[in-house]
Amino acid sequence: MSRARQPPLVTGISPNEGISWTKVTIRGENLGTGPTDLIGLTICGHNCLLTAEWMSASKIVCRVGQAKNDKGDIIVTTKSGGKGTSTVSFKLLKPEKIGILDQSAVWVDEMNYYDMRTDRNKGISPLSLRPANPLGIEIDKGRFPQKDLEALFPGMSADFTSENFSAAWYLIENHSTTSFDQLKTAVVNLKKQANKKNEGSLAYVKGGLSTFFEAQDALSAIHQKLEADGTEKVEGSMTQKLENVLNRASNTADTLFQEVLGRKDKADSTRNALNVLQRFKFLFNLPLNIERNIQKGDYDVVINDYEKAKSLFGKTEVQVFKKYYAEVETRIESLRELLLDKLLETPSTLHDQKRYIRYLSDLHASGDPAWQCIGAQHQWILQLMHNCKESYVKEQKGKNIFFPMLDLDSEVRPSPICHLSQTASLKRGSSFQPGRDDAWRYKAPQQVVFVEKLTKLVVSQLPNFWKLWISYVNGSLFSETEKSGQMERSKKNARQRQNDFKKMIQEVMHSLVKLIRGALLPFSLREGESRQYGGWEMKSELSGQWLTHVIQTVRLSSESLTALEIPNDMLQIIQDLILDLRVRCVIVTLQHTAEDIKRLAEKEDWVVDNEGLTSLPSQFEQCIIRSLQSLKTVLDCKPGEASVFQQQKTQEDVCQLSIGIMQVFIDCLEQLSTKPDGDIDTAHLSVDVSSPDLFGSIHEDSTLSSEQRLLIALSNCRYLERHTFLNVAEHFEKHGFQGVEKITQVSMESLKELDQRLFEMYIEFKADPIVGSLEPGIYAGYFDWKDCLVPAGVRNYLKEALVNIIAVHAEVFTISKDLVPRVMSRVVEAVSEELSRLMQCVSSFSKNGALQARLEISALRDTVAIFLTPESDSSFKQALEALPQLSSGTDKKLLEELLNKFKSSMHLQLTCFQASSSPMMKT
Repeated sequence: MSRARQPPLVTGISPNEGISWTKVTIRGENLGTGPTDLIGLTICGHNCLLTAEWMSASKIVCRVGQAKNDKGDIIVTTKSGGKGTSTVSFKLLKPEKIGILDQSAVWVDEMNYYDMRTDRNKGISPLSLRPANPLGIEIDKGRFPQKDLEALFPGMSADFTSENFSAAWYLIENHSTTSFDQLKTAVVNLKKQANKKNEGSLAYVKGGLSTFFEAQDALSAIHQKLEADGTEKVEGSMTQKLENVLNRASNTADTLFQEVLGRKDKADSTRNALNVLQRFKFLFNLPLNIERNIQKGDYDVVINDYEKAKSLFGKTEVQVFKKYYAEVETRIESLRELLLDKLLETPSTLHDQKRYIRYLSDLHASGDPAWQCIGAQHQWILQLMHNCKESYVKEQKGKNIFFPMLDLDSEVRPSPICHLSQTASLKRGSSFQPGRDDAWRYKAPQQVVFVEKLTKLVVSQLPNFWKLWISYVNGSLFSETEKSGQMERSKKNARQRQNDFKKMIQEVMHSLVKLIRGALLPFSLREGESRQYGGWEMKSELSGQWLTHVIQTVRLSSESLTALEIPNDMLQIIQDLILDLRVRCVIVTLQHTAEDIKRLAEKEDWVVDNEGLTSLPSQFEQCIIRSLQSLKTVLDCKPGEASVFQQQKTQEDVCQLSIGIMQVFIDCLEQLSTKPDGDIDTAHLSVDVSSPDLFGSIHEDSTLSSEQRLLIALSNCRYLERHTFLNVAEHFEKHGFQGVEKITQVSMESLKELDQRLFEMYIEFKADPIVGSLEPGIYAGYFDWKDCLVPAGVRNYLKEALVNIIAVHAEVFTISKDLVPRVMSRVVEAVSEELSRLMQCVSSFSKNGALQARLEISALRDTVAIFLTPESDSSFKQALEALPQLSSGTDKKLLEELLNKFKSSMHLQLTCFQASSSPMMKT
């Protein structure tokens, strides 16, 4: 697991004050690893994430929103570091009044101005009433705080159209750095403007002087007439005349000013038309601007312009506005279709998918684009998986390459799917070294390469698929302006479609598992599924080593998917697959181990060490150990995995295979020990130099005799029983095998049976000739127990029998000192039994015959006393009991003298019977 990042820290903002929608640059530390890592940005309590542009881990650019607070902190929130802190603050200023023609980032409502001269409500240029720059010099805005100026001039204003206008405030705010010479120039400009206004008023008066004079003359004449005549007639005449004068004056005035007033009305109409075009040029230019921004990919600009147009003209009744707004809607509908096509386009990144979904949400697209995207991604992943299988099946059928066995010690193999790492940052170790991918893939079976590719595909695509669903559930796909309403609808849709999405995940998991089963475990598929998920050419089953590699690959994939917090019930099918692969790997490995052990007979070189052993038992044990070590990772249970031996059938199968392995080796021993002489290669036969070679070494001959092979096999059996089989049982228990006692018991019984058969064969080879030579030797030369001379010593037949027994001793001692007691005891038993039988068959003994018989029986018994067993001792006693007892002391003395003479004369030959005592071995 990677170490968590530090929370974001904002250390600077430029500028540090401004009005709403001011563009600011935020600097600090740990501001995110990328655009997708930035999940929150507030300035003065207002969320500015919509306008945020992530530049680097130390820089973010955004616009300040319409916050309620005048001053506040800048808080950045990221996925990797969480909610951050700020060491600086931003001050939000009140917006200044903006003229109708001034540039502005926001929409400004114009005022309707009342034309008092024509008594009509007309929209005239505000510049005619409120000049933008009354002083006529360059405006230089000062940096004096607004609050300080308000406090300095309470109740006053810097607006020169206000009744409370303060000239000092205006100069401080707009000309604080202006030089004195420029201020002089400003005074001159003000005087010129005042003179122009006075001259204009005077010219207006001069232009109407003639009319005023004519009216004045008419009024004077009327007054004089009234005074002179004083009559009603004159009064009526004067009144009529006054009316005529006034009418004529009015007609003259209309004639004089009609053209001027007409030109003025036309100018006002033109001005109003230009004002409308200028005021609503945003709407008139919007269709063209939308097309241009779509081509450039500036969808955010298009959406903002559309929202603005919709709020201003969405419900307009003006026909021209309706026409242009309808054109805007047509362009927006085309944009919706374009964005939906891009959303459903594959492959695409999760960032792009979220972006297109947010665009469509802001454009109020019909339907549910997020769910459409989830469905499209699901189908695309399934299609990728099946296409992967089809391509590898075709490649296998086209090449038909023979794949050699994988040597774990020498082969260099690529690392299986590193992750998640790509996700959750899964950093996992592997026994496979990276590099030489092409060479490895050329040697690897197509099924193994296919599983590598398939799991890598799923692990690379499914995380984004799962994260898209999580974003759909929690509403993070939508922008801040739409989030409140969309989140509720999204959660409602997610609750309704939760089962549908669960089925999608399960379908992907089932397809993954069945495709792997079709490649590695085709017998586990149902009949109808073989055509869809199978199709591989299975000339030979994969070895246990390749299956171990596949298990490691699938395990890593399962860990990567588990790290996404996918529910365990959806991933249980993968655990079932891993268990079946592990069981199959154990079965195949044990089967291949049995085949390897069967071939050990070919490696027997018959080189005997000082303990009478060849390398065969050691090779057998090492073969078992290597096999079990190769299964260690398979037998070890990862989190969430069950034991390989949890099923009773698996326990029984493994137990039978283990017994079979032991039996195969026992059969190998029997085959080697019973081969014809011509089939045994003894070119490398040797004996340890520390072993005594009394009567010639066996390696002087070019071939091994059957008896020597039997002895070597017996020595190996003895070592297997006492050491090897017990060590193998410990290794089985160490690796969790069940039924080890049964394996050991059955194997030991079979080994003992073989040992007994081989031992009986060897005794038959060696003891029968010695036993068979006793009777002819005793009665050689027509010897008769009833009529014989006084004994002069032990006869030659007994000496020959002893020499033959000594030869057997030498042969066994040369091979294995530990076998000497067992073999010699059995040979002595056979000889004593035969001698007892012969004595009991004699009808009667003469005095000399009895003495001769007692001498020979005693000589033989004393010589082989070290190898006597209860059975042989009983036979000797029975033989002596069949003889008459010695009655005189002279006979006893003679018997003792002859025995001593025999032992002295054959001292050298009898040395082998004087070795240090060894424990007797039961036969």
